Amino acid sequence: MMNPVYIVGAARTPTARINTQLDSVPSTTLGAIVIREALRRSQVPLDLFSDVYMGQVLQAGAGQAPAKQAAMQAGLSPDIEATTINKVCASGLKAITFAAQNIQLGYAVAQVAGGMESMSNVPEYLKKGYDANCEEKQVIDGLSLDGLTNSSDGRSMGACAEVVAQQMGISREDQDDYAFGAYNRASRAQQNNVFQEEITPVLVDAGTAEIFDTDSLPHESLFSRLQSLKPVFGPDGTVTAGNACPLSDGAAAVVLVDALVAGQFCRENRVLAKIVAYADASVAPHEFALAPTKAIQLVLERAQMCAEQISLWEINEAFAIVVIASQQLLGLDPDIVNVNGGAIAFGHPLGSSGCRLLVSLLHQLAHDQYGIAVICNGGGGATAVLIQRVQGDSLGVPT
Repeated sequence: MMNPVYIVGAARTPTARINTQLDSVPSTTLGAIVIREALRRSQVPLDLFSDVYMGQVLQAGAGQAPAKQAAMQAGLSPDIEATTINKVCASGLKAITFAAQNIQLGYAVAQVAGGMESMSNVPEYLKKGYDANCEEKQVIDGLSLDGLTNSSDGRSMGACAEVVAQQMGISREDQDDYAFGAYNRASRAQQNNVFQEEITPVLVDAGTAEIFDTDSLPHESLFSRLQSLKPVFGPDGTVTAGNACPLSDGAAAVVLVDALVAGQFCRENRVLAKIVAYADASVAPHEFALAPTKAIQLVLERAQMCAEQISLWEINEAFAIVVIASQQLLGLDPDIVNVNGGAIAFGHPLGSSGCRLLVSLLHQLAHDQYGIAVICNGGGGATAVLIQRVQGDSLGVPT
């Protein structure tokens, strides 16, 4: 029987639009900020940690071993093992499952996992052997190539989302209606300080002591004119700048421990949850928007549960199509899906988003409730994690 795994600390940065508040902060620094804060909140001694897993999709220009950089900047020992994960948008959630496996198998007692991304700082590429005297400069957009393009056929992820919309009969109106509701939920949650507890501020400029501590939402005028926005991926398309996520910067991290460590140090922690199950699933690359449905079905099967037992869902809003498809195919109650909005409003820092979903879910669930965080990824995949909020008195007394 595998060892149980508990999440005992969680933190995220606010999410910023690309080339705005966080554009001067490297991805590894963002990662260090959330690792340090998640560790502080966990109250677990640093010498118990053996591994760090951090998702990052756009690693070019970040320097060697980004996860190790972030771990050391956060104050962990120079001899800590650190691995950088790239499962495209699911990287931050996949990192958590790798860490969980170590604890389940008895290889570790305490782990850090999460994700980080600075889409603002992705470089452009010149192929090796580039002739500076050549009149025709072949500069490659690194962000587009490595983050936003389906490598199997060269189409953008948005164009692939259009395929699923057509297959399922999801209209432009359906997507705009979802996006409008998602923005309103996010705006209301922000006004009510719902995210205050999960966010750790970022010092943007030490000289001026400038602090960034609130997710950057698009101006409400964008969502008041959804119907007038032009389709991005063809004149007859349905995906617009209003019903898809903006590009962003941010980071998130969680602390995972075994039952003994949880019982010894974390019984009074604000965030305390058990990982019940997790799963990866895949479909054809151009149908990536359908992958979360498959991952959800698999994670429920592994947990021997049904969808009706889930109190809250966090489904990444890369495109409105993704959430609408999952709701339709699985018969999910829209009232418990992304209750405080998601990436359509806040943005989608690729390597961070999977962990961000889980951090938000951890803070929303009531004791004993179950929740699922799921995110699709380029290449046709998806990762899902099912958790249960628990109380400290449910942990065994350490011996």
